[in-house]
Amino acid sequence: MKNRSRLNVLLAALGCVGLMAASLAAAQGVALEKVQPKMVCMVNDTLFPREQIPVEVDGKTYFGCCEMCKGRLAEDASIRSAKDPVSGASVDKALAVIGAAPDGKVQYFLTEETFSRYNQGS
Repeated sequence: MKNRSRLNVLLAALGCVGLMAASLAAAQGVALEKVQPKMVCMVNDTLFPREQIPVEVDGKTYFGCCEMCKGRLAEDASIRSAKDPVSGASVDKALAVIGAAPDGKVQYFLTEETFSRYNQGS
């Protein structure tokens, strides 16, 4: 019976892992502002005050801040995706909901729902 109790505690703790991701913003005290993709360098994951260079790949548009970033986006598929901080799912940066912190760093979300859940924790 003692082992079953420990197992229940462990399972409850594991169930909280998803909630921890959503409350990461709260721990940092930072809510993200939804931003337009064209204002983000998707290589440096940084918001800029001006529109970035569009890069067309497989019918999707990504954005980079310079010729080097433009080349990397065109050539390296791994740079074109990110991990949703709430769901843990892989996100295509061209299709993502993008949120920026006050310092200009951005996060990519699979859906409006995961973006909202992230901000609810802040």
